[in-house]
Amino acid sequence: MQSLRTAGFYEELKRELLAALPELGIDKLGIASTEPFAELKQRLIKHRELGYESGFEEPDLDKRTDPSLLFDTPQSIIAIAIAYPSKLKDAPKSEPGARRGILARASWGDDYHKVLRNRMERLEQWLRDRVPEVRTENMVDTGALSDRAVAERAGLGWSAKNSCIIAPEFGSWIYLGEMLTNLPLSPDNPITDQCGSCTKCIDACPTGALVGPGQLNSKLCISFITQTKDFVKEDVMRKIGNRLYGCDTCQIVCPVNKGKNWTHQPELQPDPEQVKPLLVPLLTIGNKEFQRQYGNTSSAWRGRKPIQRNAVIALGNFKEESAVPDLIGVLRKDPRPVLRGTAGWALGQIGSSMALDALAEAVGHEDDEEARIMIRRALERHAESPPTGEEQVAEV
Repeated sequence: MQSLRTAGFYEELKRELLAALPELGIDKLGIASTEPFAELKQRLIKHRELGYESGFEEPDLDKRTDPSLLFDTPQSIIAIAIAYPSKLKDAPKSEPGARRGILARASWGDDYHKVLRNRMERLEQWLRDRVPEVRTENMVDTGALSDRAVAERAGLGWSAKNSCIIAPEFGSWIYLGEMLTNLPLSPDNPITDQCGSCTKCIDACPTGALVGPGQLNSKLCISFITQTKDFVKEDVMRKIGNRLYGCDTCQIVCPVNKGKNWTHQPELQPDPEQVKPLLVPLLTIGNKEFQRQYGNTSSAWRGRKPIQRNAVIALGNFKEESAVPDLIGVLRKDPRPVLRGTAGWALGQIGSSMALDALAEAVGHEDDEEARIMIRRALERHAESPPTGEEQVAEV
């Protein structure tokens, strides 16, 4: 029985567990106490009051901050980290006539939710082999608890100004997961914040979503915006550049991340053509083909619509004239107003005679008010300030 096991047994179990991490496929592990995250709750309350939530979070703040509401008498939380790649080997070139978009690094390789659950299952079995009466509850990203708060308390890394957890060994290129358990494992100590006076992430954020050190307005974050399904504001579309899913800017500029690239987790290694795809074929990709190409990745969870919309935006930012016939096809035939209106914006950015003629025709036929307004604005904007023909996008 667990009640008969000594503190020494659990200390030895923890030492053995840390030694077993390579065979479990886990890069770092720490233990957090199960005390309520009182300070986090106050930050989340303020976050909500300011309107900074994305809407993807668990709405119940008590569940997000009190482990005892999620698990019967938890004794400890095991936090894990798995490092993922930051560099794309043999990346295909994006060039005129063959423009490409980019998926954020957190969506490279197999869906990290599945990968982390696999590691959690290995960890759970390892524990069960040694403590048959163990009870666990695993959480990966979509769980109620804050992955980052647990990771910080467990000493995996410090909570950085870009709102990421930075592990000294791996930088912020890590996926996080946690396991509530009835095992009384000794907690680890948090790591001292090492960001110092550096503000490179805050300064580089394209939309100013990092409103302060460790404070993110999720609704301004490009990573969040690329996952929405609605119309995007014109000034934000220009800042999206060629991003199809997610944004890595605040991690790319981080000095701690410089030179760090992790290739030892086979499921997380990217297919260059998948993560840096040609844009034009995405405009007409069907559901079945989209699932075939991207269904194994975390970028597919919102379906094809956001990625198709973002591909349209990227072509407009590139002012890619060779894509005009394809964009006109979206403008005239796509059943989704968001895609039609965004295609209108992109055609206005390009501003060729063919593009403008298509816009003028579409204004009289578009039956969705918001899409029609977008198309009309594209025409008006061109009349006021014709495009220069220069590229307006810095590829990422």
